Amino acid sequence: MHVRRLREITLMSTDDEFEQFFLAQYEAVLHVLVLTTGDRERATDATQEAFIRAYARWSKIRRYESPAAWVRRVAINASRDSFRSDRRRRKREQALPVDVETPATDRYSSDTSATDLLRHLPARQREVGTLFYVDDRTVAEIATILRLNEGTVKYHLSHARDGLRKLLDEGDGES
Repeated sequence: MHVRRLREITLMSTDDEFEQFFLAQYEAVLHVLVLTTGDRERATDATQEAFIRAYARWSKIRRYESPAAWVRRVAINASRDSFRSDRRRRKREQALPVDVETPATDRYSSDTSATDLLRHLPARQREVGTLFYVDDRTVAEIATILRLNEGTVKYHLSHARDGLRKLLDEGDGES
């Protein structure tokens, strides 16, 4: 009987610990995903999926140096999987004789926020740029989250900066 009660107490404290972690991290992870995906619905789905996976493995993940980095990595990977799935679906649909309208090209100006500009970068640059500029992560933290070498993070960050600069220059030239 005492072993059973001890398990119940341990489960309650583990659940409480996860709940505190979830409440502390959810909005930050969601914010990063909204910016990296440009799609709030997809970001919400990926963030929720990441926290569901974290909860299922919490007894192990809670011992990691940075459980939040694990959740971010899982959320980013889930959003990538969602994009790939959508891309495969679009390719299948393109085989059908249906006209699909494409959105108009956006124009940029120097008053456009960095987060708006980040949406127009290639995926890896957008991820690195968002984690660095918006989520205020260090190169080392980004490397851990995305499972990249720090040099690779710096490379993508440099290209993200170049891309942002180019977008801003294009916007200034059209004014």
